[in-house]
Amino acid sequence: MKYTEMFKNYTISASWFGNKKPLRRFQRYGSECLKWLPLLFLAACAVQPPATPPGSDAVVVAPAAADAVHADSSEPGAPIEEITALRAWVEQQNRLYAVSAPLLIDNTALCKNHALYLLGLTAKTKYSYSNDFIAAAQSAFGLDETLRVMNVLPGSGAERSGVRQGDILAAVEGKPMPQGRNAERDAASIIGSAMEGRTNLKLTVMRGGERVAIDVPLTQACAFGIELGNADYVNSYADGQRAMITRGMLNFTQSDEELAYVLAKEIAHNVLARSARPRMAAVIDSLRPAGTGMTNPVGTAGIKPYSPVLDATADKLALYMLVRAGYSIDNALPFWKRLASRYPATVKNSHTAVHPSTAYRFSVMTEVLKTIKAKQAHHWPLVP
Repeated sequence: MKYTEMFKNYTISASWFGNKKPLRRFQRYGSECLKWLPLLFLAACAVQPPATPPGSDAVVVAPAAADAVHADSSEPGAPIEEITALRAWVEQQNRLYAVSAPLLIDNTALCKNHALYLLGLTAKTKYSYSNDFIAAAQSAFGLDETLRVMNVLPGSGAERSGVRQGDILAAVEGKPMPQGRNAERDAASIIGSAMEGRTNLKLTVMRGGERVAIDVPLTQACAFGIELGNADYVNSYADGQRAMITRGMLNFTQSDEELAYVLAKEIAHNVLARSARPRMAAVIDSLRPAGTGMTNPVGTAGIKPYSPVLDATADKLALYMLVRAGYSIDNALPFWKRLASRYPATVKNSHTAVHPSTAYRFSVMTEVLKTIKAKQAHHWPLVP
């Protein structure tokens, strides 16, 4: 079963509900899906509900969403292969969320133009997936017409205030949450309006058949989408608003730390972006599960390789972001060298084909690593 079939009708992503200010920037990219996003999304429209959200996407966060909602995979009407495919995709997206969370939360000082407040949770209904996978969503995650919390962002106000996976969103600031096919989109609009001018948001959730009131402090984070790309080649992309890691790159990384190196690199490119990147955005759109299914673009799909200076600048910023987020950078250079050796610039669709100036990048990273170590030793501010 192809992932593109699974999510062909998926309209609004696994979202960390946030304020509405990013909308105009998202609209520049011309995505039919993104134009519906009125709020801050860690993952744009086509991705799955994370079970272990972006955590710290280096801190182990929460139990799998399936466990959190006490899903019964034996429920009739859902073929086991569809349930398996759905869970596999969710688990992969969860890993991205779990590793990216500290990079986004702990680096607002380095992404000032992109820092926004968010609620720090994602919620889904059974309609978050294509019609063919509604039964699988019910069986795998216990989803129905109501908005059920699938993830709680580690380190967020939602986590600190006690929001749990499996909670059903009943009301926000006293306003009942919508149900049914358009619940996600409508809820995003309601929550975005409710957040205006507030530092806390009052949620009412249903938990174990009882209504529970929770006062959730809003959390500031870098407002970038984090997405899983439906492709097995080893690459990653950034279009100024979204960072995408292909399934192949996810499998290439041998630890969450190595995955953080790749995510930080693309997040850094988003911070440094001065204008829209339409070709990069087009590739990201095509590799999202709800995209056109173009999982093997020719060469670099028209994307111009990064210039040596810009790419090395992103490496420098990424290293600072990593240490600020609590990741070790001791293995960063060996990782990038291993990647370039295994997938050189001559390999079509490879990461190195888009980031070809490896010798220059490695020389810059070597010096930056020394500088960061010195700053850590002297307890100086970790800023570029």
